[in-house]
Amino acid sequence: MPNTMGSLELEAPPSATATATATAPNSKKPVAPNDVDDAEDDLSPIEQVRLIVINTDDPTLPVWTFRMWFLGVLSCALLSFLNQFFAYRTEPLVITQITVQVATLPIGRFMAAVLPMAEFRIPGLRRRTFSLNPGPFNMKEHVLISIFANAGSAFGSGSAYAVGIVNIIKAFYLRSISFFAGWLLIITTQVLGYGWAGLLRKYAVEPAHMWWPSTLVQVSLFRALHEKDDQRMSRAKFFIIALICSFSWYVVPGYLFSTLTNISWTCWIFSKSVTAQQIGSGMKGLGLGALTLDWTVVASFLFSPLICPFFAIMNIFAGYALVVYVAIPLAYWGFNLYGADRFPIFSSNLFTKQGQAYNITAIVNSNFELDLAKYEDQGRIHLSTLFAFTYGFGFATIASTLTHVGFFYGREIYERYRASYKGKEDIHTRLMRRYKDIPSWWFYLLLVLTVAVSLALCIFLNKQVQLPWWGLLFASALAFIFTLPVSIITATTNQTPGLNIITEYIMGVINPGHPIANVCFKTYGYMSMAQAVSFLNDFKLGHYMKIPPRSMFLVQFIGTIIAGTVNMAVAWWLLNSITNICQTQLLPPDSPWTCPNDRVFFDASVIWGLAGPKRIFGVQGNYQAMNWFFLGGAVGPFLVWLLHKAFPDKSWIPLINLPVLLGATGNMPPATPLNYNAWVLVGTIFNFFVFRYRKKWWQRYNYVLSAAMDAGVAFMGVLLYFCLGMENRALNWWGTGGEHCDLASCPTAKGIPVDGCPTK
Repeated sequence: MPNTMGSLELEAPPSATATATATAPNSKKPVAPNDVDDAEDDLSPIEQVRLIVINTDDPTLPVWTFRMWFLGVLSCALLSFLNQFFAYRTEPLVITQITVQVATLPIGRFMAAVLPMAEFRIPGLRRRTFSLNPGPFNMKEHVLISIFANAGSAFGSGSAYAVGIVNIIKAFYLRSISFFAGWLLIITTQVLGYGWAGLLRKYAVEPAHMWWPSTLVQVSLFRALHEKDDQRMSRAKFFIIALICSFSWYVVPGYLFSTLTNISWTCWIFSKSVTAQQIGSGMKGLGLGALTLDWTVVASFLFSPLICPFFAIMNIFAGYALVVYVAIPLAYWGFNLYGADRFPIFSSNLFTKQGQAYNITAIVNSNFELDLAKYEDQGRIHLSTLFAFTYGFGFATIASTLTHVGFFYGREIYERYRASYKGKEDIHTRLMRRYKDIPSWWFYLLLVLTVAVSLALCIFLNKQVQLPWWGLLFASALAFIFTLPVSIITATTNQTPGLNIITEYIMGVINPGHPIANVCFKTYGYMSMAQAVSFLNDFKLGHYMKIPPRSMFLVQFIGTIIAGTVNMAVAWWLLNSITNICQTQLLPPDSPWTCPNDRVFFDASVIWGLAGPKRIFGVQGNYQAMNWFFLGGAVGPFLVWLLHKAFPDKSWIPLINLPVLLGATGNMPPATPLNYNAWVLVGTIFNFFVFRYRKKWWQRYNYVLSAAMDAGVAFMGVLLYFCLGMENRALNWWGTGGEHCDLASCPTAKGIPVDGCPTK
C-alpha cells in the first residue's frame, strides 16, 4: 500500500520560521560554518523545508558519545523485542520511532546531569581522551539514537519482514528451519539494499528538490522537544502522565475485561442471527456499530492515527467505505459473486468448493513442493469475498500508483530531477560539505559481501530456503532497478509503491509449486528495495539535522544487525515456547497468539507459491476476472486527471487520490473493520477538530500523546505476559470471552456444514 501521508502541510514549531539568524540548538551563538551566505537564492526552494529546517549548524556538538551508544543500542534492542513480541498477537502493536524520540529525551538529559565529566585517556588512539559526559544532551545525539532504534524497520513496519518466512515454515507448514539459516535470511534481506542505496545518495538525498516530506515531521518534533519550554506543563511531564495512564488502563482490556477490546453490541442483541453478526462483528464482519476501548486496536495495523494528516485519513476512509460498505455487501448478498455465501464474509483462510477449510499440509509433498495429484483430489482453492477483493484492489493500486504519479506529478518529478543536476546547491547541502563523506568502496564492499552471503545461503542451504541462485540475482536486479524511481517518487510525493504483489506474481508464474522460494524471492525483491528507500529517507533526516554521514552509515548498519538478531531470537523463543502458536483452530478462544499478519503471509505463499497464480487468477482458477483490476487501476487516475483539466476551478478534484482510495484496504486482512473504524474516529478527532480548534495544544502535545500511548500499552503488555501469561493464569468469565460473535464466521448458504454454525 502506498504511503498515505500525501502532501504534508506541517505546522511549524514556535521558532520554525527562523532562517539566517537562527541559533543552533544547544549552542551559545549562531554558527554559519565556512561563512555560508544565507542569501535568498541559497535557501531551500521548498517552502515547507524553509519553514521547518534551520539553516545553521554547530559542528562542535559531539555525536559519537557514550550516551548515544548506550541509549541507541538499548532502544534498538528494546524496540525490536517489543515489536516482534507483539507481532504474534491478535492486535499487533507497532512501537514507532516517535516513541523513542520522546522517551529517550529525559533519559539523555538525566545521564548528562549525573554522569561524571572527567576525561579518560585511551592509549594508542589519535584522540587520546574520552568522557562519559561531554556536556548537555544535544539534538544530534538524539537524532542518531532515534535512527539507531528504527534501523531494522522499513518505514515503521515494526520488525524484519523475513521473520514471516521463519514463522510460516515452523508454525503453519510445520516444517523445520535452522536458527542460522533464518538469521542469515533476515540479515541479508535487511542489509542488501543498503549497498546500492548509498551509491544513489547524490541523486536522492543531496538535491534540494528531493525533499522527503515525511522527514519534516521528525525535524519538527526534534525541534519542539529541544527548544526551550517555559510552559507549566512541559512535554516531558505530559509524556510521563500520559504514559502512566496508558500503562494503567491497559490492564483492563489486556487482562481483566478483554471484551472491551471488541465491543460488538449487535451480536449481543441478535445472538442467533448469522446475518446480523456478519454486519455487526468488528473482527469477523463489517463492524457496523462496533467499538473499542483498547489502544492496540486503534493503532495496530495503520499505526497511530495521531500522526497521520486529516487529508490522508479521509482518503483512506473513502476507499475503506467503498470496499467494505459498498463492494462487499453487493458481492456477498447482492450477486453472490463466486459463490460467496458458501464462505465467511470476512476471512483470510482458504476454502474448498464446499466451504470447508482447505487442508494445505495435505497438498505439500516431502520435498516441500505441490503434490499435484492431492491438489486435484481436493479441488481448487477458494477465497472469501473480502480476501478476493483485497487482491483485486491490490492489483488496481499498483497500476493506479504509476499512472497517478505520472499524470499528477510527472512534470514536477521531471523538473525536480533535472534541477537535481542543474540546480544550485542549497544551504543544507553546502553545510554538509564540511563533514567527511562516506567512501564509495564502503557501499561496494557491503553490496559484494551481502550478495556473496545470500548466494551461499541459496546454494548451501537450499533445502531450507528453496530459492535458486538465479532467483536471488533476479530479485536483486528488480529491487535495484526500482530503487531510484521509487525513491524519487517518495522524495517528492511521499508515496512509496511496493513490489510485494508484483514480485510474488512474477515468481509464481516462473516457478510455481515452491512456496518458500516464492516468499524468499518476494522478500529479497520487495524488502531490499524498501530498506534502500528507508536508508535514503534516514539519510535525508541526517542531512537536515547536519549529522556526519559516516556516523549515519555506521548507526544504520549496526542497528540493522542488532534489530534483525533480536527479531530472530524473539521469534525463535515464542515459536518454541507457546504451544500451537498461530494455529487458531487449536488455540483457546481467548488466546492472543493468533498471528494475523503471518496468517496472511502464509496464505500468500499458498496462493502465489504453492498453487501458483495460474491456478488462482489464471485460466485454471476461479478469479481470472480479478486481472481486470489492473486495467481499471491504470485508467482511473487518467479519468480523474481529465476531470481536473475540464474543471480546474474545482479544488476538490485533485484531492481524489486513487492509489490511496484503492489501496485503503491493503491491510485487510489481517486488519479488521474495527481497526479501521477506530482509527478513522480517533484520527478525525485529533487531526481535524483538535488541530483546527486547539492548534497550540495539538502542536505541543499531539505527537507526545501518541508516543506515550504506544509506550504505556507496550510496557503493560509485556509485563502481563511475563507475570501472568507465562504462568497460564487467565480469567474466565463473560468479560474475557471475546466479542461474542461466533456466528459471524458462518456461511449463509444452505447445506454447508460448519462446526458451531446453524444448519439449514
